[in-house]
Amino acid sequence: MIDVLFVGVGIFALAIGIWRAFRARRTGTGSGLAISLIALGAAFCFLSNRTQLIESQIYPSLGRLLSNLATMVAAYGIGLTVAEISGTRERGKRTRLVALGAALGILIITFFSTPGLPRGIGVFDELLAYSLYLGFAVVDIGVMSMVTMRASGGALRAGLVLLLIASALAVAYLVGKIVVTIQDLVVAQPAKGVCAGPFSTVPCTLDVGFPALSVLFIVLGLTIPAVPGMGRALRDGRTMRLLRPLRTDLTGRYPEIVRLDERGTTRRQRLLTAMSETNDGLILAGVTPSMAAGAAARHVHDVPAAVDETDLVAVGQAGEPAFAADVTRLRAIARSYRELRRTVR
Repeated sequence: MIDVLFVGVGIFALAIGIWRAFRARRTGTGSGLAISLIALGAAFCFLSNRTQLIESQIYPSLGRLLSNLATMVAAYGIGLTVAEISGTRERGKRTRLVALGAALGILIITFFSTPGLPRGIGVFDELLAYSLYLGFAVVDIGVMSMVTMRASGGALRAGLVLLLIASALAVAYLVGKIVVTIQDLVVAQPAKGVCAGPFSTVPCTLDVGFPALSVLFIVLGLTIPAVPGMGRALRDGRTMRLLRPLRTDLTGRYPEIVRLDERGTTRRQRLLTAMSETNDGLILAGVTPSMAAGAAARHVHDVPAAVDETDLVAVGQAGEPAFAADVTRLRAIARSYRELRRTVR
């Protein structure tokens, strides 16, 4: 059951992280989110019992090292993401990167240079570096989340609340891990407890249940704020496809309405440009704001009538309708125009 939990959460985080990485490469933002999700997914895959058996055959306790390294990278990515959300990405950027590099270096050197030391000493040194960095990262994330949460609302606020809960669970996990390690050091032959489930005992809850819940809350906390944007992107894509036939005909008739220098890199910017071009084309074709969608489509299709360029400027100065109303109007005209073209053909 524990293997299923770890691998399931890990694959879930990896899948979302890979998707976010492609999106970050396309948009130039969200790299921290991709880093954290991929690293968290890898950490949980490394921690599954079956994976650790394979890793131990390569090098003793290699799974512990890999999962700790991945967890630290994930903490860095989460901090980078929260800093981006709060608008403070550049503030403390170098400090976070230097702290991560130093902690990773100390962890790797300690792991490979202390195999012959008495039992537990090398492990405690690794745990100290691991815990200190994660403690630093969790405090950094918590402070930025609380500061940003005051001025946020909706999906963003809900995501930040989940991040705070995840940070608290992570702190509990770190404290429990340190306590258990110290107890093992003072016991001659520490017995490794077997967990019947992630919440079967208090040690199992701290060592298994809390980390799993923390990762789940982190994934949800970083994903929920993106849901409204995903919905807007889908609606914008449908509007672009619906406008394409009408816009193509209008830009073919009136090349002067094309704004090649104003095209943006995001879908919303491209939609705004396409809407502006379509509106200008409708004005040049003689379509008035009072025309119904079907009548406007018929007018553009059958009797395109150019207007003087000063009329175009006057309409623009009269004030543009609200974005939502403009989208609704253009979608209706474009839909009627598409149906009219199909009927004529």
